Amino acid sequence: MANILVVDDELGIRDLLSEILNDEGHQVELAENAAQARLARGRARPDLVLLDIWMPDTDGVTLLKEWSSGGLLTMPVIMMSGHATIDTAVEATKIGAMAFLEKPITLQKLLQAVDHGLTRLAVRKPVNPYAMVPAGETLQAGNGVVLAEAEQDTSPKPTQSFLLEKPLREARDEFEKAYFEFHLFREGGSMTRVAEKTGLERTHLYRKLKQLGVDLTRGKRQS
Repeated sequence: MANILVVDDELGIRDLLSEILNDEGHQVELAENAAQARLARGRARPDLVLLDIWMPDTDGVTLLKEWSSGGLLTMPVIMMSGHATIDTAVEATKIGAMAFLEKPITLQKLLQAVDHGLTRLAVRKPVNPYAMVPAGETLQAGNGVVLAEAEQDTSPKPTQSFLLEKPLREARDEFEKAYFEFHLFREGGSMTRVAEKTGLERTHLYRKLKQLGVDLTRGKRQS
């Protein structure tokens, strides 16, 4: 998955975004100001940056200009703010930001913006014809010659059978455990997406899975 840099002076925002993005399988680097962001940009070479506009040392728009003028704006940047004006958002977009998210940021908008940014990044990157191809696909040259072939997906699929003669509570627990294990597998271990699919709040979902004895690493994506 991607390496994402989150730059925000609010600890709560950094922790929340880090939890969500880690849950999606991404590697997350955190910075609380522009100085830390500069160091992280040089050290981690992020695939995408979530950048707050209002920060105590250097604001996000100024840092964006700095990266742009220095030839360092090689990754998609998504600006974030709870107080920015339309003019500020337009200015950031003109400089090179790919999107602007207004706080409080909804989960759906965050994941959509990140997915869109990473898709743009993938389009810009040159294709390595000898790289691993996702399971079930083949990579072909322009003349139709297969250069690489996918490994078959041999990972176990969740299956379950139920004994209807059991007491209702036991049978229901077995069904619920299989139900959540199925969705964990299907969503690559992402608690965020499982919560969306099942219609439960994340906190309630965690408690429910713990109560049922569900393995939270089941189907977890490997980065």
